[in-house]
Amino acid sequence: MAAVGAETKAENPYVPKLAEILKVKEESPDVKTFTFKLKEGEFRFKAGQFVEVSVFGVGEAPFTLSSSPFDTEKFEVSIMRVGSVTSAIHRKKEGDVVGIRGPYGTHFPLEKCEGKNVTIVGGGIGIAPLRSLIYALIHEREKYGNIKVLYGAREPRLIVYKDLWDEFKKHVEVYLTVDFADETWKGHVGVVTTLFDVVEINPKDNMAFVCGPPIMIKFVTQKLLELGFAPENIHLSLERMMKCGIGKCGHCNIGKYYVCRDGAVFTYDMIKDIPNPF
Repeated sequence: MAAVGAETKAENPYVPKLAEILKVKEESPDVKTFTFKLKEGEFRFKAGQFVEVSVFGVGEAPFTLSSSPFDTEKFEVSIMRVGSVTSAIHRKKEGDVVGIRGPYGTHFPLEKCEGKNVTIVGGGIGIAPLRSLIYALIHEREKYGNIKVLYGAREPRLIVYKDLWDEFKKHVEVYLTVDFADETWKGHVGVVTTLFDVVEINPKDNMAFVCGPPIMIKFVTQKLLELGFAPENIHLSLERMMKCGIGKCGHCNIGKYYVCRDGAVFTYDMIKDIPNPF
């Protein structure tokens, strides 16, 4: 999983590029997807990488890209409103300008998936980087075997990308669940790990990709290991605690790694001996 960095101004890696907001889409009460276009040049990245988004006068925060890496004209991030920076971004409108640094970090190793089955497990807003992975797999669908996507949200109204799941089902198997159902929900009920009880998953020649809340990543990883997945075939996107994006501030240190510099994509084999890696 080689890191793929963007070209940045050598004299100051903290200087962002300017990007215009082309579209703002509300995904759930607290999540919006923003479509950006750089003011100058194309934007290239690989699924699993992240960018730093700056609101001038407020601050910046890291977000993993959620759009197709094959679209170099524009790119997307899905942002949950949780603090001052994300609230400021949520107030932005189409036509507004923000700062972008990146892309940074490692990426999902698509080359390792060729000819193999793929299992994708996401929880909450953690499906955002996995959405980019799904787009990448679908773009060259013939290269891969069976693809299963397991996604869980707390409530039906908190499911993100509601308008995309039917489209994805044309190319991959999709299984949705909610922790708590309401009168509108006719699907599976239970945390995302309960889907393993109703979905047949063979660990042979199977690559797993996981992203979500830390506790969810922990228990999904345990379940995958119980099923027989090799630690090196379990790929985890660990976005927590990232700040500067280039391994300088030390905010995202886990064991010998900086999440922003050495991740955010890790295999379980890389971090399994680190206390509380999630």
